[in-house]
Amino acid sequence: MYVHLQHHYASIEMGNKIAKYINVNGNLMDLEHPRVMGILNVTPDSFYAGSRKQSEEDILQRARQIIEEGGDIIDIGAYSSRPDAKHISTEEETSRLRKALTLLNREMPEVVISVDTFRSDIAKMCVEEYGVAIVNDISAGNMDKNMMPTVAKLGVPYVMTHIKGTPQDMQKKPEYDNVLKDVMYYFSEKVQKMRDLGAKDIIIDPGFGFGKTVEHNYILMNKLEEFRIFDLPILVGISRKSMIYRLLSNTPEDALNGTTVLNTISLMKGANILRVHDVKEACEAVKIYCKLIINS
Repeated sequence: MYVHLQHHYASIEMGNKIAKYINVNGNLMDLEHPRVMGILNVTPDSFYAGSRKQSEEDILQRARQIIEEGGDIIDIGAYSSRPDAKHISTEEETSRLRKALTLLNREMPEVVISVDTFRSDIAKMCVEEYGVAIVNDISAGNMDKNMMPTVAKLGVPYVMTHIKGTPQDMQKKPEYDNVLKDVMYYFSEKVQKMRDLGAKDIIIDPGFGFGKTVEHNYILMNKLEEFRIFDLPILVGISRKSMIYRLLSNTPEDALNGTTVLNTISLMKGANILRVHDVKEACEAVKIYCKLIINS
């Protein structure tokens, strides 16, 4: 057996299997078994109404639901990143997160928490004051030049997402010469920058819906396995997004079936983490996938 120590995302050879891990709060999380990240939005304006939780009772109820349904990680967001989202101040985002994290630290101290923020000061506060385990940045440092150095210094896993523009303008006629090549090049630069900063655990998210047309999204989904070239965990977040409901001519509220289909395809193409609203259904997809692929 050997452990590859270039970064914490380690490959450990055991017989004919390769098990892969990231370091989460000092514990190794095995990503050979795909993980489910449940969404907890402490916002009033996220695109899916069912995910908006603001009262203390609703926040705790949602957090408990994520864990009871089999979720491995709770991803807390206080800044809506939907297209044309209203920009809020750092102070407002901080206030929302402090409220939620104080509750979770008190009631569910063992839970693995990820914070969905593009602001380095907020990431630092969440990790240092509340023990948040993962930073999930929709902009991969594009919206705050201090984010990458901050996360590298904090030493926590970092989800870097591909985005074209900002939430306020990303869906205004996004164009690419070649969307797959452009996104791959983006990650080649971002990953190298993080490694140069000494970062250990890097997770890549192709950014479905972040500055992409429906066609762009399906090109990336069709070629998702190409991202394995980075030898890094892949996070997929397509839950109830417009690439589903626009194609099927329905709404986010009607997009669960399409979400499950794409989550399953993502698993087959190498996704290690599914970021979802519907945890029970995602965990069922993971269980079936594991039975079919890993245990076969």
